[in-house]
Amino acid sequence: MGSAAVLKIDNLEAYYGPIMAIRGVSLEVRQGQIVTILGANGAGKTTLLKTISGVMNAAKGTVVFSGEAIHNREPETIVKRGIVHVPEGREIFPMLSVAENVEIGAYTRTNRAEISRDLEMVYTYFPILAERAKQSAGTLSGGQQQMLAIARGLMARPKLMLLDEPSLGLSPLLVQEIFVILKRLNAEQKVTMLLVEQNARVALSLADYGYVMELGGIAMSDDARALEASKDIQSFYLGVQTQNERGARRWKQRKTWR
Repeated sequence: MGSAAVLKIDNLEAYYGPIMAIRGVSLEVRQGQIVTILGANGAGKTTLLKTISGVMNAAKGTVVFSGEAIHNREPETIVKRGIVHVPEGREIFPMLSVAENVEIGAYTRTNRAEISRDLEMVYTYFPILAERAKQSAGTLSGGQQQMLAIARGLMARPKLMLLDEPSLGLSPLLVQEIFVILKRLNAEQKVTMLLVEQNARVALSLADYGYVMELGGIAMSDDARALEASKDIQSFYLGVQTQNERGARRWKQRKTWR
């Protein structure tokens, strides 16, 4: 990993009331990378993204972005610094048009010429949104709404995009389509990404580096290819079983049937 770290998190803790949701998390994202965070429901992945983007406060530890400490700053300040959060569940404005939703992403910007150029760029990646620009956003399909949420985030000109479960509730075909677009945005527009996903297979195929969260902490981290090859990852996240594991499972089933 030769490039500089654009995001560096050290010993981060955050709470929901009295419950510690993330504990001692340290990680980094380097310029130009796609980094994924894997883990089961309740592992702390969404809480981590919310703490980075200022939606939740950190109780302990630091979040440093481009050399500046940003933990416990206001979300709007963090957006202006260059971090955009595309949340789980899309959170579009259903009564507004597709075009209005996209343009809302540029609310912190003032240069109309640059905004216009970026609108054109966004619609080249998501042509279906250009076709449906005047349509109410709430009438889009789930996959189109996810595309809209990403397009809106791009309009803020992010240096770092936080993506929370972009595959959630989508068909495998749509997941593949969206992840191809994310890969293109990373390669062509140089958007650095921190991606939270339960779909480990597709996330690792896209990412350069990965972290695995369990019970609010980092349980494992490595190059994405090494994680794909890890027996633990294959067993717990990719659904790959060894011959011994398959045999043990069949024996357990036979005992149950008796």
